[in-house]
Amino acid sequence: MTNADDPAQDRRIPEGSAAIRLERCVAHTLRVIEAARVEREDAPVKAARRHLAEIYGVTRLSRRLERRRNSA
Repeated sequence: MTNADDPAQDRRIPEGSAAIRLERCVAHTLRVIEAARVEREDAPVKAARRHLAEIYGVTRLSRRLERRRNSA
C-alpha cells in the first residue's frame, strides 16, 4: 500500500509543521505569562494584592483565635 492508497496518510501533519505550531504556542504562552507578571508588578495592582493579603491574614487570624476561644 502506498501513501496515495492510504487516506490516513493525507491527514497527517508533516513533522516540521507540528513542531513550528508547538513552538508558536509555547512562545505565545510565555508572552501571556510575562504580560501577567508585568501587570502584577504594576503599582496599583501590587498595592491591591498586598491589601487583600493583609485582609486575608487578619481574617485567618481572627478565625483561629475564635476557634481557640471556643475550644477552651
